[in-house]
Parts: sequence; structure tokens; C-alpha cells
Amino acid sequence: MKQNTLRLRSNQFLRDLSESGSLNTKKMIQPLFLVEGLTEKEPIKGLTGVYRDTNKTILKQIEADQKSGVTQFLLFMVPNEKSDTSFSREFYKTNISLIKKEFPNLFLWLDTCICSVTTTGHCCHFHSNGVIDLDLSLKRLSELALIYADAGADGIAPSDMMDGRIASHRKILDENNHSHIPIMSYSTKFKSNFYGPFRGAADSSPQFGDRSGYQLDVRDRDTAIQTSLRDKEEGADLLMVKPGMTAIDLLGPIKEKTGLPTGAYQVSGEYASLVYLANEGFLDFEEAMKETWNVFRRAGSSFLITYGARLAQRLYS
Repeated sequence: MKQNTLRLRSNQFLRDLSESGSLNTKKMIQPLFLVEGLTEKEPIKGLTGVYRDTNKTILKQIEADQKSGVTQFLLFMVPNEKSDTSFSREFYKTNISLIKKEFPNLFLWLDTCICSVTTTGHCCHFHSNGVIDLDLSLKRLSELALIYADAGADGIAPSDMMDGRIASHRKILDENNHSHIPIMSYSTKFKSNFYGPFRGAADSSPQFGDRSGYQLDVRDRDTAIQTSLRDKEEGADLLMVKPGMTAIDLLGPIKEKTGLPTGAYQVSGEYASLVYLANEGFLDFEEAMKETWNVFRRAGSSFLITYGARLAQRLYS
């Protein structure tokens, strides 16, 4: 696919992520969880200072985060009903639109996966024989990407690891007047033991088996690089490795081979590990967090998704 480099120069937020300088506060992205039907915000076990928000508390959270210097967010939307055939369109539309109306000066990425929607808790659909139904999976994933874009999302972040999802998303976005919307792909995403707190927050635990049939084997370096090359060829604008620390050796090679801005996701298990060690008195949480960020900086991470983004302005000043 012909690369569109204009998208990354179209606004200050994307220029901040793609410029080749060191990691800084403008390259930090704060994850948020919005849960349909929730009446009170809920703390997330293991992730001190991170919550599952209601449609009201998330506005207060964003307001506070903006005052703390956060400019970009990655939103995970958790519907209260599972379905293999439909989406909670009104939930998505109403809340994305409201966030962008209340806070027009932020950049809102939408994690685009169906693991919080499917009855199986998987990121795809299956044929009756257990084989991934790729055509149906891509159809539903891209339908969700379009719902998000129509509602006002600034960027789409596919995290499912299906072959062909970037091309499918790009096609449906371009055909519906969203050619300006960038795709930040979870392009090298490993099956990992470090996702535990997230799965509770997103209500996305698999109901059978695990995700080794589509997420990467941590021992397989060649395929881990190949999936990022695949996503570039399919039209991704930015790439990402996940989990950040255990994939940090791949940041440089992927950037070199693709020429695209490549960031990392400091996942929930990484963040929770620091929380636990601090609670046990084995380290200073903020100093340890800065240490990890400096390692991502040294490795050349173009941007960083981290649950501590709201601390970055203070810790990096």
C-alpha cells in the first residue's frame, strides 16, 4: 500500500509522537477505561491511581489529567452486555462525542478490539471447528473502527493481531471520509503473563484457552518483526511493541526496518509490579517509574503508553 506520510504531519499531537527526539511528556499516552452502566468509579486491583470510570467520572478524570499535562489518551470502552452479532453503538457514540465536545484540545485514541464484546472474551470469532474465522473477525473489527471514527475518535489503535486488520480498517475509514484518521497499530504484541490487571479492568478474560493462536510467541523474534512489517505494508501510521519492557530489544530493529515511529506499551503487569514492590518497601515508586521510562528513552521509543502518564510532567520536570 502507498504510504500516506501527510497524516503524521497533520496536527501537533501526531507531530509530537513521530518526531525523532527523546521520550518526553508530549509522547506519553494515558489509558482510560469507560464502563457502561457503572454508577461509581472503581479502583483497578494492582493499578493504584487507575480506575474503571463511569460516563461522568471519566470527564473529571480527563479534566484532572489535562491539568497534569496529559495531551493524549487511549480509551478502552467496556459495554455491559456481550454480543457476537452487535455493538453497543449508542454507548460508544454518546460518550466519545461527549468527551470530544468537552475536551476538544486532546487527542483521543480508541483501542479497537472485540475482546470486551465477544461472549468468548477472545479478540476474534471462530468457526465451529475452532479455527479463527478471519473474514468475520475483520468485518466486525473494522465495523467497530468505523463506529469509533464516526463518533469522533481522533485515532484508531487495533490490538487484535489479526492478519489483514490494518488494510481492512484503512479501507473502511477511507471509504467513509475518515482518510485523515491515523492508525496506531499494536503491531508486535506478545502473548504475555503481564496483562492480568488489564483483563479485569476491560472484562476481557478468555472464556476458554488462551490467545497463543493469534498473539506472538515471546521466543519468536522473526515473526515479531514480520508482523510490524506486515502492518506497515497494510497502511499503519505508527507501530507499537507490547509488553514494553519484555519487547524492548525489538524497538530499534522495527524502527530501522519500517522507518515508522515505533512506541511501546508499558502494560498493566509492569505498572502493577512497581506498585507491589513499592507497597512492600522494596523501592520508591516514582523513582522506579522514572528509571523504566529512561530505559524506554534509551531504547529509542517514539512514544509510550503508560498508566503513569499523568505523573510524567511532574516527574520529568
